[in-house]
Amino acid sequence: MQSLWEKEVRMPSFPKLTGETKADVLVIGGGITGILCAYFLQKYGVEYILAEEGRIAEGVSGHTTAKLTSQHGLVYHEIADRYGLEAADLYYSANRTALENYRVLCEKIDCDFEEKDNFVYSVKNRMKLEREMKVLDRIRAKPVFVDTVPLPFGTCGAVSFPKQAQFHPLKFLREIVKGLRIYENSKVLEFGECTGGSRRVVLSGNSTVFAKNIIVATHFPMLNKHGCFFAKLYQHRSYVLALQNAPHLPGMYVDEDKKGFSFRNAGEVLLLGGGGHRTGKKGGCYTELRGAGEEFYPQASELCRFATQDCMSLDGIPYIGKYSKGSNNLFVATGFNKWGMTSAMVSAMILSDMILEKKNDYETLFSPSRSMFTGQLAVNLAESMMGLLSFSGKRCPHLGCALKWNKEEHSWDCPCHGSRFSETGECLDNPANGDLR
Repeated sequence: MQSLWEKEVRMPSFPKLTGETKADVLVIGGGITGILCAYFLQKYGVEYILAEEGRIAEGVSGHTTAKLTSQHGLVYHEIADRYGLEAADLYYSANRTALENYRVLCEKIDCDFEEKDNFVYSVKNRMKLEREMKVLDRIRAKPVFVDTVPLPFGTCGAVSFPKQAQFHPLKFLREIVKGLRIYENSKVLEFGECTGGSRRVVLSGNSTVFAKNIIVATHFPMLNKHGCFFAKLYQHRSYVLALQNAPHLPGMYVDEDKKGFSFRNAGEVLLLGGGGHRTGKKGGCYTELRGAGEEFYPQASELCRFATQDCMSLDGIPYIGKYSKGSNNLFVATGFNKWGMTSAMVSAMILSDMILEKKNDYETLFSPSRSMFTGQLAVNLAESMMGLLSFSGKRCPHLGCALKWNKEEHSWDCPCHGSRFSETGECLDNPANGDLR
C-alpha cells in the first residue's frame, strides 16, 4: 500500500543498466542506505554505480516514520552492560554525527525538516528509564527526564533527547539522487570470481559490472555464503495509520516496549505506529492499531495505512562493515533495529571511509564479525528449525522454511528470515531473491 510519503511525492526514474561497465564500487540496493553511500562516494570522487532491482526508495525507505534521532529506544544501558561504557559513548557519537549530517544537508533541501524533541516513554517500568538515564548522564548525552508526556494514556515518565528531528524521506531523497549514477530495474543475478582486482557481477538484461568493491545495501543481505546473516538477523513487521483530525503533538514518541505505540506528526497528519510482530508470527497488525486509534482519537479519520519491515540484529547494534572476516572488498549494512534513518547515514559514513582506506572511529563497534553469542541467536536458530520442520504447502525459496499466511496483509510470510510473498507468489521482501513457484 502507498505510504503517506508515496502519496505526496513521485520519485524520479532512472535507466536500466545495459552492456558491460567498470567501477571502483558497485552499490547494490536503492534504499536510503545505498543512496547515501553513493552520495558520499560521489562527494569524495570515487567512481561508482548503484544498481536497484526495482525502483529506488520503494521499499522500507518509503514506508518509514522518518525520525532522525540518536535515541533508539532504551539501548544505551544494554550496550554499556554488554560492551562497556566506551561502546555506548561511541554509539551515541556515531548517531549524533549522523543527525548533524542530516541537519547540514537539509538546510539546502525542502524536505519538511523539523527540529523536535524525542521521547522514549514507559507505561509501567520507571526503573528501566532511570537505569537508562544513569548511563546517558555518564556519556554526557544530556538527556532530560520528564514525569508526564502529552499522550492519551498514563505513563510513568519518559527519557527525552532534545533537538532531534523529523523529515519527509522521499522529498529528501528526491533531491539527493540528482546527478547520482543510478540504474533501476537492474537485478543482481550472479557474483563471479575476482580477477585482476575486480569482481564480475552479472545483472538482469545481460549486463555485467566489474567492480573492485561491492556494498550490499539490500536491507537483508543477499549472500548466504558469507557472514551467517541468516542466523544474525530476524525481521519484524510494524504498522502505521495516518490520521486526520487528530491532535498535534509537540514531539516524537515511542514506547520502550516493543508492543507499544509510536507517535509523530507530519504536517496536519498524525502517524500512529504499533501492532508489530516478528515476521511470520501473529500480531496485532492493523486491527490492534485501529482499535487504539478509535480509543485514543475517536474524532480522527484514517487517511491511509502502511507497513514496513525491519531487520533486527542480535545485540541491538547494526552490522556495518566487511561482509565477513574473510571477504575483502565486500561490505554490508543491515540490522538497523527500526532506526534506519540515522543508521543509513552512519553506514554511509563508515563504508565510504573503508572504501577510501581511512580509519573510522566507529568501525569496530559496528563490525559484522563481532561475537554472535547472545540469547537472541538461540531464538533465531530455534525459529529456523521450527520453520524447516513445519508442514506447509508453500515453502520459502530462500532456505526452505514453511510459509505462514498473513491474513491482515494477504501475504505469505516466512517466520525464519522474513521473506514475504503476495497471494500470487510475487516476492515482496527479501532475503528470498525469487518468486514462489
